[in-house]
Amino acid sequence: MAGRAFRGGDPLRFYAPTVELTSLRYFRTLAASGHMTRAARELGLSQPALSTMLKKLEAEVGTELFHRRGRGLELSEAGKIFLQHAITSLRAADAAVDAVREHIGIETGSIRIGGGATATSYLLPSVVRAARKRFPKVRFFVREAGSTQVARAVLEGELDLGIVTLPITLPDADRLVRIPLTDDELRLIAPPRSEFTAQGGTFRFKDLAGASIVGFEAGSAVRDVIDRAAAKAGVTLNYVMELRSIDAITRMVSAGIGLGFVSRFALPPGGGLACADGSLTRTLAIVRLRGRTPRGAPREFERLLVESV
Repeated sequence: MAGRAFRGGDPLRFYAPTVELTSLRYFRTLAASGHMTRAARELGLSQPALSTMLKKLEAEVGTELFHRRGRGLELSEAGKIFLQHAITSLRAADAAVDAVREHIGIETGSIRIGGGATATSYLLPSVVRAARKRFPKVRFFVREAGSTQVARAVLEGELDLGIVTLPITLPDADRLVRIPLTDDELRLIAPPRSEFTAQGGTFRFKDLAGASIVGFEAGSAVRDVIDRAAAKAGVTLNYVMELRSIDAITRMVSAGIGLGFVSRFALPPGGGLACADGSLTRTLAIVRLRGRTPRGAPREFERLLVESV
């Protein structure tokens, strides 16, 4: 509160109140209760101690803040004005404490995040590097799993954030907030000297009838996208091997085991063959529990992830 000048018999002097936050909190409780005994009970104080605090506060501001009405208290006009400023000051103080606690959480917290092979191998590393450069004390727990498993882990509180392929088909998926991250195209890769390497950068599913396919495991989100597109074209793909890792699929294809599908993020610009029957795309999204806004390290990491991708 600003100092106030008084004139009297003495030369001009300044009175600078030093109201403490504790006194403001007690005053706010008194104003809400309107009763000294009830307010003292709520605050865990004796009535004389609270009464003494009020007298000291009124002496500091230079006027009565309450009118005594029988056993109750009623704010004076000055008290109403003082209450408005007291509430503003307390809110600002609480916000300052929250900001410091959040800063400590960012500096020393932990982040639990999960995603599929594409996310953990090609999207997360650069973001984790940037986050660790800014917050070297933050610990990271990264889980690689399919979209369904990641979404379930977020729902059960095992992970703070997840990167999944939409849509999410779990029964309680409405408890998840979805933040679209990027569209990912799936492209066909072929062994060296394969006939598919000379088709002008595209393929049709009818060309894959009977061909050996090295694919992601059945039930995975990527596999579902590919199988639905193939079925729409009237083709059932011949899977000769199912794998979880993009690197493993790439190596098996290079060894001549068969054709494969991988994310564009795993390829150099223009790498792989695009589907001429229609783009093979999926939407990757961040998921987190609805109603639990991330704070500290997870919130900062989510921001970095969205900005980076």
